[in-house]
Amino acid sequence: MSITINATVRTDTGKGASRRLRREAGSVPAIMFGGAKNKKPVALTLEHKQVWKASESPEFYSSVLTVAVDGKEEQVILKDMQRHPAKQQIMHVDFQRVTKSNPISILVPIKFLNEASCTAVKIGGGRISHQMTSVEVVCLAADIPEFVSVDMQDVPVGGIVHLSDLEMPKGVAVKSLTTGAKNDTPIANIAAKRGGNK
Repeated sequence: MSITINATVRTDTGKGASRRLRREAGSVPAIMFGGAKNKKPVALTLEHKQVWKASESPEFYSSVLTVAVDGKEEQVILKDMQRHPAKQQIMHVDFQRVTKSNPISILVPIKFLNEASCTAVKIGGGRISHQMTSVEVVCLAADIPEFVSVDMQDVPVGGIVHLSDLEMPKGVAVKSLTTGAKNDTPIANIAAKRGGNK
């Protein structure tokens, strides 16, 4: 599924202008940056209703999006989105342009396989806990996976699954592992059942 966000170039910038935009127009201030070296950042105005609807889809956070700026399309990924702490309102969106040759970092979901049939759970009575449900990966835009997976089938009671246990597609790397094994943090574990059988 491809998500397209319509945008217009915003010339009135600054905090006051952004506040007016959100209050009066039901719009969201945004910025689009990166891409080819000579491309400058562009301040944008988005329709809040469209962005809110797109934000309810997991693909909005983990796939290449299309931003149509005054009819011209740009390929981007979501880099940051600020929400209002109390209201159902998106305050600001940051998009990063993507190119075919430049690697990007993006969050993708973790899919845990065979949890129901895992021996440690089925027979051992263990409980699976997830420490992470998504992971930041580095790859080319064309190689962004829909998800990365880890097989829980043979993890024992007391076992811990780490980032290095993720099954990574070709051309995709876990960002934190590119800086050393010290960042091989746990993503899930199977804890023993508390107490005895009742």
